[in-house]
Amino acid sequence: MFKRYAIVGSGSIGNAWAIVFARAGKEVRLFDIDPKRLEFASHDIFSRLEMLSKHGLLSEEISVIADRIQYCDELESALLGAEYVQECAPENLEVKQEIFRNLDAISPSHVVLASSSSAITTSEFSSETRIRERCLIVHPGNPPYLLPVAEVVPAPFTNPHVVMQVMENLQEVGMSPVLVHSEIEGFVFNRLQGAILREAYCLVRDGVVSASDIDRIMTQGLARRWTVIGPFATSALNVQGGIKAHVSRMGDSYARMGALRGQDDPWTPELVEKVSDDIDRLFPVDKWSENVLRRDEALLELNKLIQSSTAFDLSH
Repeated sequence: MFKRYAIVGSGSIGNAWAIVFARAGKEVRLFDIDPKRLEFASHDIFSRLEMLSKHGLLSEEISVIADRIQYCDELESALLGAEYVQECAPENLEVKQEIFRNLDAISPSHVVLASSSSAITTSEFSSETRIRERCLIVHPGNPPYLLPVAEVVPAPFTNPHVVMQVMENLQEVGMSPVLVHSEIEGFVFNRLQGAILREAYCLVRDGVVSASDIDRIMTQGLARRWTVIGPFATSALNVQGGIKAHVSRMGDSYARMGALRGQDDPWTPELVEKVSDDIDRLFPVDKWSENVLRRDEALLELNKLIQSSTAFDLSH
């Protein structure tokens, strides 16, 4: 797949992507118009590589990986020989539009152009360019060298071959790509995160619980469990009988909670069937006890790791 990468923007996400690609053996050119930011980026990246090495997450010497990254204060230099561009500019529509106009003017016709945008869609910043068929979103969790998931969000005009190339390439560099089928604001990662935050703010506002205790419920409860399995699989294993049994038992209660927040998004039989078909394929109902045991064993390992490391205690 792609051998040489250009990254536009040397902020925290740009630096993190540089680590992802260089750690996977790829040549990287990191561009920023500010030489001082590039100087800081080189120190920042080396420091992060030292941290990864300390925890056994590098398969090569730090210097070998760091030497794969070049720093450029001219966009043309960064694009020289590049097959893939990862734009990592601030979340500002006008800034991204300007960058993609520049990429339109100088990028070779074979180069894939991805944006790390967290909410702004490809259609908003590239629809008027000649390069739009090569443009799409590749939005990572932060930092991507520790959180491997990446949302791949094409625009309606993105070439399907480009989407396929990007999905395969992300897997090659150690990421876990998720194809998002619709250009919605916030995509999936931030919509899920936003839903939790909205409810958390409401609970604090209404005097139900303190902010710090909400974080404790997350870190010592929900988030710990979601480290092992996601919310749908959690539902399937919480009630013997899988997704449908969980909806039968808890669906009305969740609907009332949503109605209190002005939401009217019923879990229709058709929707439940769709979710059940997907999740029960991974966690068959007839193997419920076996899968619960697998979940618990994974949680046991996680708890042992947490108890043996002070790094997990961020409360002080």
